[in-house]
Formats: sequence, structure tokens, C-alpha cells
Amino acid sequence: MGAFSAIDVGRTGVGFARYWMDTIAHNIANQHTVRAAGEQPFRARLVVAQSLGGEITPSGSGVAVRALVADGREPARVHDPANPLADAEGFVTMPVVDLAGQMSDLIIANRTYQANLRTIDTGREAYQAALRLGQR
Repeated sequence: MGAFSAIDVGRTGVGFARYWMDTIAHNIANQHTVRAAGEQPFRARLVVAQSLGGEITPSGSGVAVRALVADGREPARVHDPANPLADAEGFVTMPVVDLAGQMSDLIIANRTYQANLRTIDTGREAYQAALRLGQR
């Protein structure tokens, strides 16, 4: 464990949370993206986290993005024969994005970001206080 491990763990958490929020923003921006008949619908991407290091330690080891997984749920089909992207039967395949779930994840990702920033600030303050002790 290095002298600045708390800051390093917080830094990885901030990076992960930012990537998670960017992915959620991409999903929300595409919640109404409809594709032509025969094409795969837009599917929300879900971020999978992975602990850094071989095992989880009491002080933590950080986090990274392990993978992006597409939402595998079945897309809804809406009857809209006037839509130029409708199939021969008049159905449009809607994107697979759960807006309520995405908004809940966004709140969690935002709080994760804030908590990791606070970890960095607390670590920095502790190291500065330790440096001040040596000056007295």
C-alpha cells in the first residue's frame, strides 16, 4: 500500500463514475432513436465494474470498467404505419432504454462521483496535516 493509496482509490472511482455517467447520458440521448425496419434497435449500454488488484483489501484497491453490456430485453413494437421507418406491417421497433432505471443509475453514479471526490479531498487534507506536524 502506497502513501497515497486513498487518493489513488478515489481517483479510480472518479474515473469510473464519470464513464458511467457518460454512458447513461448516451443511453438517455438515444431513448427515442428509431432505426429502419430490419435493423437492430438501439439498446442501452450497461457498465460492469471490476475491482483492481487481486483481492479486495480493507483500504480498497480501486475500480475500473470491466465491460459494456447491451440491455438484452425484448424491444417494444409500436403500430405506426405513417412512420417512414415502419416495417411492412406498420410496426416500428422501439429502442431498449428504461428511462426510470437510467435516471436511478444516474443518481447513484453522481453520488459515487461525489463520494470519491470527497475521498480524494480527505486524503489530501490528511497528508497536508501530516506535513504540518513535521514543521512544528
